[in-house]
Amino acid sequence: MTFGIHSLLFSATFNEKDLPLLDKAKSLGFDALEIIPFDADNFPAAKVKRRAADLGLDIYTGIGLPAHANPISPEATVRAAALNYSKRLIDLSAECGSKGYGGVTYAGWGYLTGKMRTTHEWNWAVEHFRTLAQYAARVAPGMNIAVEPVNRFESHFINIAADAVAFRKEVGQPNVRVHLDSFHMIREEDDFVGAVETCGPLLGYIHACENQRGIPGRGQVPWLDFFRALKAVNYQGCVTIESFDPNMPEIARLCCIWRQLADSPEQLATEGLNYLNGIRAKA
Repeated sequence: MTFGIHSLLFSATFNEKDLPLLDKAKSLGFDALEIIPFDADNFPAAKVKRRAADLGLDIYTGIGLPAHANPISPEATVRAAALNYSKRLIDLSAECGSKGYGGVTYAGWGYLTGKMRTTHEWNWAVEHFRTLAQYAARVAPGMNIAVEPVNRFESHFINIAADAVAFRKEVGQPNVRVHLDSFHMIREEDDFVGAVETCGPLLGYIHACENQRGIPGRGQVPWLDFFRALKAVNYQGCVTIESFDPNMPEIARLCCIWRQLADSPEQLATEGLNYLNGIRAKA
């Protein structure tokens, strides 16, 4: 098991000026950095790969797909745009040496219809993801792409591990995994252990977040049970601390962060890492 930190804790962008975040992640004791290439035109993928290799740092990429690239839109043109956009993100992920691409990769993030998921939406998403997984296998062999269940306020499509596993099985591609996030799990799952057991060997990535997005260990997430379950399924992947700084207005607005969660981003990262290392040892 390795530990990562999310770049959005420190910067709302990832352009060339943000390359020092790789050094920062390494200096804080992390094994990996997760990056969201929001600005695809200015994402320094090749430079990320070179610097990460120099540092011995793993890179992961992710996205919450925007409204104009929604794979479950009733508009065929939007679904086509979603596939083109997602392929571009796969290309960038391959170019920067990403070990995994995850997040809300199956629907527009924040897209809610006011109804339960439909059969049409399911079929559109399966078709999209199968095509994307096949494309990723060609351009980025060895990189997994993952499906992250999120809470009911962010998507009506996949909220729990069981649905993500069913989705992955229907997609049927070996490079597709499930991405669990404790912030969403504590809102939607019946229990953490059951969710991990449901995923089993299909578990490919984890976001470690407190229930209030603060420092791991200062909230309600049952970390010891969670990590014991990870050990039981022999999870050997990355656990990335994901949180956000309320002083970044756009990120705070999107993620509804309305108060200080730590004295500084660095405190959240280092105290969180120390806590999770201790939990891993206990587990």
